[in-house]
Amino acid sequence: MKLEGGLTDTIGRTPLVKLERLFAASPFSVYAKLEGMNPGGSAKDRPALYMLKEAIRRGELTRDSVVIESSSGNLAISLAQLCCRLGLRFICVVDPRTTEQHKRIIRSLRGEIDLVTEPDPQTGEFLPARIRRVQELLSTVPHAYWTNQYGNPDNYRAHMETTMAEIAERLGRVDYLFCGVSSCGTIRGCKEYVRDRQMETRIVAVDAEGSVLFGGWRGPRKLPGLGAGITPALHRAEAADLVVRVSDIDCVRGCRELVRCEAILAGASSGGVVSAVGKLAGVIPADAVCVVVLPDRGERYLDTIYDDEWVRRELRLDPESLDREQASL
Repeated sequence: MKLEGGLTDTIGRTPLVKLERLFAASPFSVYAKLEGMNPGGSAKDRPALYMLKEAIRRGELTRDSVVIESSSGNLAISLAQLCCRLGLRFICVVDPRTTEQHKRIIRSLRGEIDLVTEPDPQTGEFLPARIRRVQELLSTVPHAYWTNQYGNPDNYRAHMETTMAEIAERLGRVDYLFCGVSSCGTIRGCKEYVRDRQMETRIVAVDAEGSVLFGGWRGPRKLPGLGAGITPALHRAEAADLVVRVSDIDCVRGCRELVRCEAILAGASSGGVVSAVGKLAGVIPADAVCVVVLPDRGERYLDTIYDDEWVRRELRLDPESLDREQASL
């Protein structure tokens, strides 16, 4: 088996664009790494490809294998796409926060959905329940193979060798890198690259309110893809020089500002990352070069953050007041 040629050759080398309007009044510059331009629609294409290729190289993945993973949505799409190309069966364990659009895409790519409906009774979080279900599948499905995004070092190596390498190649000097955190693959990979090359880049972890990562307190979160209820094995506290916490409302606000100012339709965590820049704007030096990693496209969130009724119902926020707020800026 090989994962070469065809769409696999289009993974990575995503655009890096300057956000000229959104931060026009700021004395620093901000560039956005548009990871939604990957063929699977997110940054998760990178670790999905890297983890599968390395598993094939090591002989852990064969033509008889059934790939299993727990995901809030994006990695599942990436793995479904690549497993479809390999002709392998793929089962993804998801929970109710995974959007219907994500699930439809996974199924369209011949992936199978295994839905966990109840959270872990001890923590109240879905992730431990999903991991427990993965373990059950590993013990019952013949030839099952778990890519394990939470503990597989190939996850962060993908970002070390591609994501941060591409940013550094394009810009040279990067003063601040804003990166959303969940499995911690992206932030750790970028940090490893920066450290190994003795760059002076400050890595900013953008974490969700209600996430336990980087010393946070567990709490409810409506949106998938940002934060975690348990600390993954890939987490390293030293991966972040600064930590900024964002709310679900921050994510909605940031996404809608991206559309209004830059015509970029991005996913929920992208809005959080953009909002984090605003929260740190007062301490970012003039002439600093900042990069925000925007993990995915916004089409998958049309029924949530871009839906006014969902915003009213789930976040108790009046979208019209948000529009007026943005129009006054």
